[in-house]
Amino acid sequence: MRRRLPVLISVLSLVCLLPRWGAAEVLDRIVAKVNGHIILQSDWEDALRFEAFENGRPMQPVSLAEQNAVLRRLVDQELLEEQMRSADFGRASDEEVNQRIAQIRQQYPEAETEEGWRRLLAAYRITEEELKRRLSFELDLSRLVDARLRPSVNIDSEAISTYYNQQLLPRLRDSGAKEVPLDEASAGIRKVLTEQKLNELLVAWLENLRSGSDIQTSPPDSRNGAP
Repeated sequence: MRRRLPVLISVLSLVCLLPRWGAAEVLDRIVAKVNGHIILQSDWEDALRFEAFENGRPMQPVSLAEQNAVLRRLVDQELLEEQMRSADFGRASDEEVNQRIAQIRQQYPEAETEEGWRRLLAAYRITEEELKRRLSFELDLSRLVDARLRPSVNIDSEAISTYYNQQLLPRLRDSGAKEVPLDEASAGIRKVLTEQKLNELLVAWLENLRSGSDIQTSPPDSRNGAP
């Protein structure tokens, strides 16, 4: 979905020491710079854990492709956050954040109890405060994209009819499911096409933001496959 970011000419320097797991000390290095803003190895590791947690995946080594994809998403988020500072849109409410937390908890049977939920958060090394902050930011980004791009989306009846005849009906027939009349399927088709168009516009917007930004990346230290 997103093109590869420019390769950094030389390895970026180490910036600080962070104590972890008692006596061990781990070098926290720069893995990306976006218009002067620094993204650290620890930011990348946190993002790996958070994405695994949010998507209901266990903590285990991930592929190099996914590791690089997480770094690209961090860069994209930084670019969008810059746009967020000057944009006028409604921010996510506490209720929306709590609803998203409830959705995540449904992915984990052990999260039905508060004690199980706390153990789960601890296993991913995520605090409740950090979880709410990250989800609030995620929802705000979604609202920014929606406010910026949705007014440009126009799905006409011809596009709906084409999708119905060329994609929906063949799938229903192949699966042996009952065919749905066009007028009943129109609302769902419009939603699908709208989301597809929003994704296309987002890709183009990010490409434009990248082309006008100073972006440098250095591969994170991923010898273990995951933090």
